[in-house]
Amino acid sequence: MPSYRASIPLSNHTLIRLAELIRTRHAERCSRWRKLDPAQQAPLVLAHLRNGDTYARLAAGFAVGTTTAWHYVREVVDLLAALADDVHAAVARAARLAYTILDGTLIPIDRLADERPYYSGKHKRHGMNVQLLADPMGRLVWASPALPGAVHDVTAARKVGLIDALTSAGVKTFADKGYQGAGGAIRTPFKRHRHRPGLSRGQRDVNRAHARIRAIGESAVATLKGWNVLTRLRCCPHRATALVQAILVLQLVEEGRYAG
Repeated sequence: MPSYRASIPLSNHTLIRLAELIRTRHAERCSRWRKLDPAQQAPLVLAHLRNGDTYARLAAGFAVGTTTAWHYVREVVDLLAALADDVHAAVARAARLAYTILDGTLIPIDRLADERPYYSGKHKRHGMNVQLLADPMGRLVWASPALPGAVHDVTAARKVGLIDALTSAGVKTFADKGYQGAGGAIRTPFKRHRHRPGLSRGQRDVNRAHARIRAIGESAVATLKGWNVLTRLRCCPHRATALVQAILVLQLVEEGRYAG
């Protein structure tokens, strides 16, 4: 495990690959001398994203200023986020799968002056809505740009173009009842209506099979939430998208699935 003063639960492969990406970017920009070289900047960034270490702690651990630690993290997050697939590239990869699983999650944030757009009635807290696509083994395939938490899952999936892209590519996708009415390639369970007869035995069987498949997708949510910086965002909510997409790239690198 790469470490500075505390272990980081990632492979050395991820550390080395990230250092290579940083080194390449510095060479392209002919960057001047820096306090930390790429081999040191990489674990600093990973400690922040994976362990959730604060800038003050990073500054003390790496013997740099707090502002320098913030600058180093932001630089690499933007670098990684730029490497993430857009929705069309992600769906093109997903088209090779037997099916995908769609789910939404809320990234908690600190309260803001204008709280209402970020309050999720479903989760009863403030946050950013992120749509996740998982493969049949529960591995993370793609994470969408973050939208305010008040946006419902099906609306968020439409806004980021995920439903249209999946439907155009003919990717069979399983989702929960929150995506009722999505149509296209999205498969949701049968829903009982208050003024109609109960579900038939066949419909209940279909729902049980559907739930077993969707349960696999929970692994993708757990994978994303395993990056502790997302436990509660203390930065501007507009930075959530860059953070999520940077983490997506690092997770694909960690699992040996990053093709960039």
